[in-house]
Amino acid sequence: MFRIPLIRGLAVCVALGSLTATAACSSSSGDSSGAASAGSAATAPPPVAVPPAPVDPSVAAKADAELSGNTKEICAQAERASTSFGEIFIADLKLQIDAASKGEQAKRQAAEKVSRDVRNYSFALADMAGLTTDPALKKALTEMSAQVKALKGDVTKINAEKMSALTARLDKACGRG
Repeated sequence: MFRIPLIRGLAVCVALGSLTATAACSSSSGDSSGAASAGSAATAPPPVAVPPAPVDPSVAAKADAELSGNTKEICAQAERASTSFGEIFIADLKLQIDAASKGEQAKRQAAEKVSRDVRNYSFALADMAGLTTDPALKKALTEMSAQVKALKGDVTKINAEKMSALTARLDKACGRG
């Protein structure tokens, strides 16, 4: 059975709390739907995996060009990506725990999904780092990307202290800390 050791589990929770607290504290929308949906997540059926719609490369290039050099928008995008990864991270941990009792194929599929999600988040951070012209923001995003990439799909390897420090550096670069 898949079990997360207590120390790692605590580190993972601290890192995740750091990511989600950053996003929640810096949100200016005042939307409390996240808290309401978090409470109902335990009783809701698991989401159905829907593949993302294909992105037209010209649309993506235009969006990158508009975002390039816009520190405020890059910070907002980084915040959204971190919040999304925090939610995906929780779902991935649950998926791994559930898959442990369902056999090798389920474990392999869960591991592949977790690995893909970690790579996607790392890529998103690196992509934003490539778009910014702000040196502090570029450094913070690049370091976060490298730290996430180093997980190699094993979310239990998150170093809570390091992720918290990187998140604080990102907040500072975005004028929130």
